[in-house]
This record gives sequence, structure tokens and C-alpha cells, in this order.
Amino acid sequence: MIFAIDLVLNNNFPVDEVMTAIYNQIGNGYDTTRCADPEILSAMARLLSVRKDGLYIDIGCGTGNYTVELARLGGEWHAFDQSELMITQAKAKSSLVQWSIFDVEQTSYSSNSFHAALCSLAIHHFADLGRAFAEVARLLQPSGKFVVFTSLPEQMNRYWLNHYFPNMLARSVEQMPLLDNIQCALHAANLRVVEIERFSVSPTIKDLFLYSGKYQPEIYLSQSVRSGISSFRNLCSEAELQSGLLKLKADIETGKIESILNNYANDLGDYCFIVAEKNG
Repeated sequence: MIFAIDLVLNNNFPVDEVMTAIYNQIGNGYDTTRCADPEILSAMARLLSVRKDGLYIDIGCGTGNYTVELARLGGEWHAFDQSELMITQAKAKSSLVQWSIFDVEQTSYSSNSFHAALCSLAIHHFADLGRAFAEVARLLQPSGKFVVFTSLPEQMNRYWLNHYFPNMLARSVEQMPLLDNIQCALHAANLRVVEIERFSVSPTIKDLFLYSGKYQPEIYLSQSVRSGISSFRNLCSEAELQSGLLKLKADIETGKIESILNNYANDLGDYCFIVAEKNG
């Protein structure tokens, strides 16, 4: 099986074309299992300092689940993604947001426009962090905030999913930028890291992304859930998927899953918010 990431790493296809194709594909049925989680939404609003007179932008917004809810909290919101399908779905949700199709490295917004920018679970798809962050910095006003929600390799290495889908997780981890690399790219773009806040998945999480089943292992048995997760759709071979699902189903039925979950327990957090400010 040829994976999308291999097409990029082997330089067979341009990364922007591959990522656009991936997310146009994921966009089919994406909102069946993906929605704004209240806890994540609250953290985003707090870290962005959302206010009624603010001007904000959501970078790599997908189908706009979080953008729409943030716009309801206040401010003027703009958002973009490189997937035409996802933006089409986003436009159907709200007219409060100005939706656009752009590549993160080159947009047409005016410089020094926005009070704050958000990027949620998307930086691992950027072809070049440096160029992407430089564009974000261009868009931000001086002292403007840039809030990144992501997962770090060391966090993903402690996901219990590694027990059932080791190759898929290894490929997923391979995509994720190291914290040092993120910080270096931010610094080079004139963005200063001011806060790193760990986020741990709760048993009541509503947005069913990769590790949302931390306490609900049975959700991964659902094809509709897996279809909304890029790792399962693009980085997991059919053989590993079927083998892992059989093993997971058996462990859930026997109760062995509890010991697996306990073996992977840690205090690293599952995801993190990285908050940077534009110098000047």
C-alpha cells in the first residue's frame, strides 16, 4: 500500500497537492464525528483573548467547527483552508465568518491585520513550518497572539493506540514537528513563545480526533469514527487495521483493555496549546 506521506517524502508529488487531495477526501463525512468540543473551545477562546472588537483568523480551519463557535463568542472572524470541499461545508454553517481557500504559505490578507490567529491540529501538514509561520507573523498585528493546538511526538508515543496500530502511530509521529523545531520556526518568524499548556483528553470529549478514544476504546471499532481521522484513513494499511481491530475488540470483550490503558498512563498530556506573540 502506498501512503500519502510516502508520495511527499519521495518527492513524487507536490506536498500541497497531496494534502489538498487528502483533506478533500476526508471532507466526505468529516462532520459525522467531528464537532467543537466545549473544553477545547473554552481554552481556545481564553488563550486567544476573544473579544467583541477583535479581528481573528483561523488557519487550516477545516470545515470550520471551532471557527463558527468562536465567532459566536465575539469578534470578526476570517478562516481559510486549502481544501475546497471543506470550505464549501464551512460556508454552509455560518455567514458570520469570511471563508477563503488559501495555502498557508501565501494568502492575500493585508499585513498587520489580525489581533490573533489560531491553528488547530494542522501544523503537521505544513510543507515548511518556517514559511508558514512567517506568513502568520505577517498577518498579525504587533503583540498579536498565535495559538497552536497540536500533539508532540513524545505525547503520541504514549498513546495506547501504539499497542494495536504501531506502524500507523509511527507514521503519525513521523509527521509531527518536534517542540524544538516549532519553537525555532516561531522564533525565526519573529514570534515569541509565551506559554505552553498541556491538554489531556477527557472521557466526555465530543470532537472525535485521533486520541479522543483514550477512555472510550470502543469508538475505534466504528468505521465512521475512523473515517474522520486522517491517520486511519491515510497511514494505516488494511492488514494492520484488521489485525488491530480484532485484537482491540477481543481485549475490550475480555476486559484486558484496562491493563493496556494503565500501562500507557502518563503525565505528559495528550495534546498541547503553544501560545506565541509577535514581537514589536
